[in-house]
Formats: sequence, structure tokens, C-alpha cells
Amino acid sequence: MHKKPCKSLLMIVTTLSLMAWNTTLAETSSLPTQPQKQSVASESVKSEVNSDASKEAIEKRKKILEEASAALQETEHALKAIGEKNKEEAIAALEKVTGKLELILARDPGLALAPVDTNVMTYDLLASLDTVKAMIHDAEHYLKSGEIQKARPIVGNLASEIVYQTRSIPLATYPFAIKEVVRLIDKGELDRARADLQSALNTLVVTTDKIVPLPKMRAEHLLVKAEELTKKEKRSKEENERLEMILTEIRNQLEIAELLGYGDKDSFKSLYVQLNDIKEKTSGGKSGEKWYDLIKKKVSSVL
Repeated sequence: MHKKPCKSLLMIVTTLSLMAWNTTLAETSSLPTQPQKQSVASESVKSEVNSDASKEAIEKRKKILEEASAALQETEHALKAIGEKNKEEAIAALEKVTGKLELILARDPGLALAPVDTNVMTYDLLASLDTVKAMIHDAEHYLKSGEIQKARPIVGNLASEIVYQTRSIPLATYPFAIKEVVRLIDKGELDRARADLQSALNTLVVTTDKIVPLPKMRAEHLLVKAEELTKKEKRSKEENERLEMILTEIRNQLEIAELLGYGDKDSFKSLYVQLNDIKEKTSGGKSGEKWYDLIKKKVSSVL
């Protein structure tokens, strides 16, 4: 029976909860063993951030080629058939692989990589600003002392981002590898055919399409919420307190982004100046419009 190409998005969501690699490291560094509680303002934009990540993943999914996905499935089918010593089934599957790849090349002869699936990986640094600073200090200390392996897990956790990757079939080599495997099956060299087919699967290319800093996404959505409150005349005391809390968290997200190296340090200075200007303008319950236009553009360009 012909299998329908899988249309489901392969999503690998990895949230780093900052678990120490070992007990000794947790005791001798600032790397926390548990996620630290995030601010109310930061939590308030969690759904918006997740929605943005999903939309981006859907856009990446549109570029996946059904023929390429089907070719990969049939390759895996053939690998299983070879393992079961079923030569006819393996060759039939590989013939389908060849057909799918030839169709792709006929449509676009210059295509080098045929995308088969998309991975979306989230690395979330659930730590306070002070903890991030302490982690960086510890990492720098270990590196200066030549204790690379102690610094390694700390540096590895210094990321707060969503990474979009695509896995693709290399069209310059994969079709030829498939034909060679068919030849080996015809000769009865099934062990070698299986090994070569597995090697072909291992040649799939993973490319990083986009990296989006989470502090940027949070700051952008918080700026929208702050702007909505700023436009409102005669805000209540609670609304003024909420606006102050949001503006404070925007600063916090920008500082985390700066510490993690998501942008040029000098560029952050102007962001802080603009944010302080907005705080001054909104103090005492004052309202206004278009106060956020410049900082929203700047956040997008800096990060």
C-alpha cells in the first residue's frame, strides 16, 4: 500500500530548565538547579510568544516538499525491508524514492537541498538578571583558569532563543547513493546495502534558518501592552502600577538580551534612553500616542 506523505510538522521543543550537569557543578557555580520564577509581566505575554513561534513554524512548514518527505519515508521503509531480507519490497520502495527525487529535480534542476521537515527548538533561560550575571562571571572565571569543562555547561545554558532548522535531502549525492544500494541488493549483498542506505540517511543536511531571541519577542509584546495602556486617558491607580511594572520588565528583557549577546552593546544604550524617556512621559498618569514607534523599530533592528 502506498503511504501518503507525512504532513505533520516535526517539532522538537527543548526548554532548558537549567538543570546542573552534575551535583558538584551545581554546588560550585551559580548555575541554578531549578527554573527561577518569572515576573508577572513576562508571564503575561507567554501566549503571544508561543503564538509567534507557531506561526513561524507554519511558514517554514509550507516550504517542505511532499515528494522529499515521501522519499525519506520510502527510504526508511526500504531500510526495514532489507533488515527483514525482503529484497523485492526494498527495491520497490527504493524505486519510489528515485521517482520522487527525479520529479523534484525535473521541477527545479538547480535545487541542491530538498527540505523534508522542520525542527523548532526552544532554549529558555529561566533565570533572573542577577543569576545570569553570576553565571557569566562563573564561566569567565573557569575559562581564565583553564577549567574548560566546568565552564562548558554554564556557557551552554546562556541562551534564550527559538531556533528554526530544516532537514533536507542533498540532491547532488542522495539519488546516486540510492541507485548504488539497489545494485547491491540485486547482487544479494544485503548487509552492505543496509549499511550504505543508513549512511545515505545520515547525509541529510540540517540547516539553521532563523534564530529568534526570546527576550526580543517578550519585549516586543510587552511594548504593545504598554502602548495600549499609555494611550488610555485617566488611567486608574492599578493601571498606572501595571504600566510601570511592564516598562520595568521591558528593561529587564533588554538587559538579559544584552548580557546574552543578542545585539551590539552600544545599540542597547539608545534603547535604555528611549525607555527612560517613555517612563518620564507616562509618569503621573500622563497619556499619549506614538511614543513607542521609535523604540519598537529599534528593538527589531538591534535584536
